[in-house]
Amino acid sequence: MQRSLLLAAMLLPADATVLHAQQATNDANPLFRPLAIRMGTISVPPIAGAPFSATALIENRQVMSDGTVAASRNINLIGRDSRGRTHGEMRSRVPESSQDMPPLIEVHIYDPQTRVQTIWYTATHIASHQVRPEPISTGFPNRPDPQVTVEDLGPGTLNGIDVKGTRRTVTVPAQMNGMGAPITVVDEYWYSEDLHVNILLRHTDPRTGLQTVALSNIKREEPPLSFFEVPANYKVVDLTPPPGAPMVSGHVVAGRPRP
Repeated sequence: MQRSLLLAAMLLPADATVLHAQQATNDANPLFRPLAIRMGTISVPPIAGAPFSATALIENRQVMSDGTVAASRNINLIGRDSRGRTHGEMRSRVPESSQDMPPLIEVHIYDPQTRVQTIWYTATHIASHQVRPEPISTGFPNRPDPQVTVEDLGPGTLNGIDVKGTRRTVTVPAQMNGMGAPITVVDEYWYSEDLHVNILLRHTDPRTGLQTVALSNIKREEPPLSFFEVPANYKVVDLTPPPGAPMVSGHVVAGRPRP
């Protein structure tokens, strides 16, 4: 049955710094993959032909050992143009009560046509520029995990956009979670096949509390050109390793200023 979901009612505080830490794959369902969260940065898939921009509200609510509730939030601007270029941000976490826009820390830009990833940092006015290698397929099959169950929540609408819901429940054994007993981690995704992003994500983990990421102010048009440009007063350092350059933990040893 078609359901209309009230987005405002689901905006419960969260920060989503490690939203996917406990997820294991139980099927080929893409609903949990297209919009990943890591360290407060939202990564949008670089898909051509589906431009949009949006505001991502990232909220966290965790009950502490003394019974108090720690609540914080973050707001990031994200976008993608018709070429598939993507824009994501990392901003400082602020208290739930704050009405201010969180300070910008860094901006991530990726161009899938050139495979160039650019990250510019507000504190140093330096931008790193790197050509990413071609993705490598492992060729390993996606085997079912008995600790993961996937539930189809059916269709719905969020902000006037058609979405499909999926709930993934992961049972984490006691010896792997540090809690002394098995715990249940639940992730709920409302995915737009048209935009190729999750419009709403909810992550519940006894260790970290409730985390929510919700997209609003969605504009299905070309984002501003400035989304994909480094500010003029920034120094750009090219981190693309030359052929045969030594690597340490997957990173080039030293970068070089871009001419």
